[in-house]
Amino acid sequence: MVVPGIKAVQLRRYFGPVPAVVQINLEARAGAITGLIGPNGAGKTTLLLILAGLLKPDAGQAFVAGFDVVAQSREARAVTGWMPDVFGTWDALTCTEILTFFARAYGYPKDAAKARTDMLLGTVFLTEYANTPARVLSRGQKQRLGLARALVHDPQVLLLDEPASGLDPRSRIELRDLLRSLATAGKTVLLSSHVLSELDEIVDDAAFLSAGWSVDQASVQLAKVQRGWRLGALDRAAMVAFLDAHKVPWQPMAGQSGDVSVGLPSEEVAAALVRDMVTGGVLLHTFAPISGRLEEAYLALNEERK
Repeated sequence: MVVPGIKAVQLRRYFGPVPAVVQINLEARAGAITGLIGPNGAGKTTLLLILAGLLKPDAGQAFVAGFDVVAQSREARAVTGWMPDVFGTWDALTCTEILTFFARAYGYPKDAAKARTDMLLGTVFLTEYANTPARVLSRGQKQRLGLARALVHDPQVLLLDEPASGLDPRSRIELRDLLRSLATAGKTVLLSSHVLSELDEIVDDAAFLSAGWSVDQASVQLAKVQRGWRLGALDRAAMVAFLDAHKVPWQPMAGQSGDVSVGLPSEEVAAALVRDMVTGGVLLHTFAPISGRLEEAYLALNEERK
């Protein structure tokens, strides 16, 4: 049985004469993290608001966990966790009071609401701020509080708008690990960003938007994207001879370093190439990806559209 995730078909939404979403088709798998990627103004936030049931589309259909977000609005919202870019808080209330309020709103009994709040504060590393008013939290801490709020009712689908905004490097790692654990548990995670480097090590799939259009019919499975790698060796001639002998196409890198680039289909193939080159006596000093998977995928899509 296929567990439903998120599906959008021919979505359109205008604000008066201004197009926000022109035509978007999207699928996000359950048990995976899908990145919603595009520049500012591409329609990412509008699409997320439609999926969260906060905006009604002018045309098309959208489903979360199998529920139509318009025709089955109540059921869809019950299984959806929504984290906006800016989490509005009651500044005088503490983190505990805010999360307890939302837990009670979702029907948790008083004792269960307190227990759920304590657990979530630990999950997002805010336990020490449990009794701190929201007004003194940093932007990054408010982002984590917003994520905890989205998780209050244990939703099947998570919609996250720029969740890494304002987070320090350690918090980004903690966010990545938390989202990975949620996806492993079978939840559907859709998160947006216009910064590819923020998402590169988090997402499994990617959907690209441009000016309200989906760039590709369906998500790009990043495992299938060929990635460029930079190679450098103490003896360039020996490195090039090895690559030629093993029929690995290469290109010289720009500049005077003598390094070369190769395109490889997976990290497993890259690891095997390093092993074989070292075993074959090539003294490598550099072996690193030239760019992230998302950048490679985006460039590949643009090449296909030319």
